[in-house]
Amino acid sequence: MKANELRAKDTADLNKELLELRKAQFSLRMQVSTQQLQNTSQIGKVRKDIARVKTLLREKAAAK
Repeated sequence: MKANELRAKDTADLNKELLELRKAQFSLRMQVSTQQLQNTSQIGKVRKDIARVKTLLREKAAAK
């Protein structure tokens, strides 16, 4: 997900996106532990998306 797309969202949408990404991260971790995940690069992509969302939430909180 691009940072420009995330900047257009408000805080509530970003919190919802963060929750969905954390659920996806948990699911990927479970797939790794049961050796069902083929593409392990997905974990890194989700982690970076989580970091992007958290950064934007922090920026919006600091702007208030």
